[in-house]
Amino acid sequence: MIKIMRLSDVNTEDILIRSTSSDDVSATVAAIIEDVRKGGDSVLFEYTKRFDGVLLEDITVSEKEIDDAFKTTDPEFISVLSEAAKRIRAYHEKQKCDGFVIDDEKGITLGQRVIPIERVGIYVPGGTAAYPSTVLMDSIPAKIAGCKEIVMVTPPASDGSIAPAILAAARIAGIDRIFKVGGAQAIAALAYGTESVPKVDKIVGPGNAYVAEAKKQVFGRVSIDMIAGPSEVLVIADGKSNPAYVAADMLSQAEHDRMASAVLITDSPELANSVALEIDAQIPGLARAEIASSSIETNGKILIADDINEAIETANAIAPEHLELCVDDPFEYLEKIKHAGSVFLGRNCPEALGDYFAGPNHTLPTGGTARFSNPLSVDDFVKKMQYTYYSPDALKEAAPKVALFANTEGLTGHAKSVTIRTEDRK
Repeated sequence: MIKIMRLSDVNTEDILIRSTSSDDVSATVAAIIEDVRKGGDSVLFEYTKRFDGVLLEDITVSEKEIDDAFKTTDPEFISVLSEAAKRIRAYHEKQKCDGFVIDDEKGITLGQRVIPIERVGIYVPGGTAAYPSTVLMDSIPAKIAGCKEIVMVTPPASDGSIAPAILAAARIAGIDRIFKVGGAQAIAALAYGTESVPKVDKIVGPGNAYVAEAKKQVFGRVSIDMIAGPSEVLVIADGKSNPAYVAADMLSQAEHDRMASAVLITDSPELANSVALEIDAQIPGLARAEIASSSIETNGKILIADDINEAIETANAIAPEHLELCVDDPFEYLEKIKHAGSVFLGRNCPEALGDYFAGPNHTLPTGGTARFSNPLSVDDFVKKMQYTYYSPDALKEAAPKVALFANTEGLTGHAKSVTIRTEDRK
């Protein structure tokens, strides 16, 4: 059964499990990246055979494969994918921002341009589950930003195929090219380029410990979105909450993987006990019951707080990826929540809405990084370039001030570069 404790007896830093990469993973990934950098496609074929159990003749997904996947995917699911994509687009369209120009002073023009990143790489996990939702969430903001090309990598099944739902989502999202390669080798291919896989400017998307470590190691050569850790949900619920609902919401995260963290903080001992019983009752009915059970046993917690305000203070201290606020008037508390990746308000807003359908992005900061970072957004796919113009008269007026600043810092060359333009010269 899940552990039940008083909140006051628990170290805040221990409430959600924070993952770190091991030295073994780091060394393995470094070797893979170097292999791909030197060997290109031939190394990708070798690693795909070793890790995915399939020897491919071509890692490029053809248009026919995408056509066939679209035709064989359940039409009802295609409809749901399309509606979800529409909602995601509508939400992220609101995030677009424009550049600006300031020319209030005579002879001076200052400005900022917002420029799309040219080529983006999206990693979509495979393995134990296929995630078409990740395809939509990670590519639609890039399309809205105006990126010229979106490249997707995802590991193939043992027969060399890609899950039809993944390819159908890619078509709906408008992804340009898709490659059958996963793991750290896929990240390396995106960062350095191979004969088939083009080098990108930014890599986004979740993955296992090897993918996360590879993103970390190639950062600087390319940009990345974040280093994603295991999934987290923190549910704050009062005594009026339905224990079956709360348990189901916790298990929706626990089923992701054994390292996922599902935590409840409540001011009601009665609810705490009821949720614990519900979790035990619901686990056997899950398709991924073994994974969910392991996650709950290892990382799950139910904590009893003095009141909801204490629960919110704790949430702010640990900055969870997902935060559910199951109370009568959640908007009363919203302003008090300072650190969370995504907040789900009220008793009828399970976190799964955000994973698939509501519109806000599901690629979120984990491991406490919500204290200083953001959900994936259109901003992740643009860069900002500033510019400055001074007329001769404007420079002449500013030159003594700039020179004084530069000379005060001991940078006489800086000062000279300004004054040389304003001195009377014969």
